[in-house]
Amino acid sequence: MDPTCPSECIYNLIPSDLKEPPQPPRYISIFKATVKDDMQKAKTAMKTMGPAKVEVPSPKDFLKKHSKEKTLPPKKKFDRNMPKKPAVPLRTDHPVMGIQSGKNFINTNAADVIMGVAKKPKPIYVDKRTGDKHDVEPSGLVPKYINKKDYGVTPEYICRRNEELKKAQEEYDRYIQENLKKAAMKRLSDEEREAVLQGLKKNWEEVHKEFQSLSVFIDSIPKKIRKQRLEEEMKQLEHDIGVIEKHKIIYIANK
Repeated sequence: MDPTCPSECIYNLIPSDLKEPPQPPRYISIFKATVKDDMQKAKTAMKTMGPAKVEVPSPKDFLKKHSKEKTLPPKKKFDRNMPKKPAVPLRTDHPVMGIQSGKNFINTNAADVIMGVAKKPKPIYVDKRTGDKHDVEPSGLVPKYINKKDYGVTPEYICRRNEELKKAQEEYDRYIQENLKKAAMKRLSDEEREAVLQGLKKNWEEVHKEFQSLSVFIDSIPKKIRKQRLEEEMKQLEHDIGVIEKHKIIYIANK
């Protein structure tokens, strides 16, 4: 119905042109870019046309005369006193014939088979229903590494390194103790360190509780200032807690 015409207009009796429904958008896969990149990676650069630019040979490396001729080995001096090879047998010489062996090869082979150790079959495994066979030893199914004598034993270089680190730590502690005696520094005991750590965590919980009690909508300058102050206090407390937890030994200056 035309909104410009009244409800009893005669033009409302004429059927309006039917419009075709809009076509749905064409489907595009989300993996289109990935497949395109994989196809580009699989292609070999310069596969058919060669490199884009070929290096031009230098004019100094021109072809010289007799440069492609084969070089003969160095000439050896002939020595007449060298030992000669054995002479070729004469036509009248005949080889020795009629020699027979008294060994019974059938009985010997039978005895070797009877007295020999049976050959063990090679261990294999089948991983498909079609019967594909593979060796068991290189497959990793045989626990051969855990049966070694040195399995689970700390290597010697690690032991040496640990000893070196221990000596270096002892020397460093000795150096620190000497400097502390000179500077009159005090070392916090484990109980004092734990008490300080618990106090910092308690302060952080109180500040965090106060921060949680702030209003959701901050629309005034005093509220913003208070929020910034609480965030700075929580950040400083988190930094102090991290420092104390990271360092087991802490020194403070005596007042």
